[in-house]
Amino acid sequence: MKYCGTLILAVLFASLALAEDFKTTTGKVYKNATVSRIEGDGIVLKTEAGIAKVYFTELPQDVQERFHWAKPEPPREPFYGRWAAAAEDPAVLAKIIAVGTSIIAAVALVISHIRSRLQPTTPATRASRRRAANRTSS
Repeated sequence: MKYCGTLILAVLFASLALAEDFKTTTGKVYKNATVSRIEGDGIVLKTEAGIAKVYFTELPQDVQERFHWAKPEPPREPFYGRWAAAAEDPAVLAKIIAVGTSIIAAVALVISHIRSRLQPTTPATRASRRRAANRTSS
């Protein structure tokens, strides 16, 4: 009875390590191979000839699905590439220029408003502000 648990575990692990044949999409066959390790980009196989890593892109679709590998998404087009494509259309280019010009004009107006509030515009205003400051400091 002591060895019953050990025997069950041995049978379970032996069933997981069964050797099988793997054939790549290029036609290379790995005979009596056991999967040693599953990595993010492929599987490591142990054969009589040695250890080999086979990438998921080289394996058939059914093997890829068996090891739950999903094909990575292609990289997105860079942001500046989309702007360049939009700028090829004259109407879109005119809209981009109009929006840019209005943003620059709005920023310039805000800056001029802030400066006008901070600095007096005429010598008379400067003199009156100096007199007011002198009265409060005395």
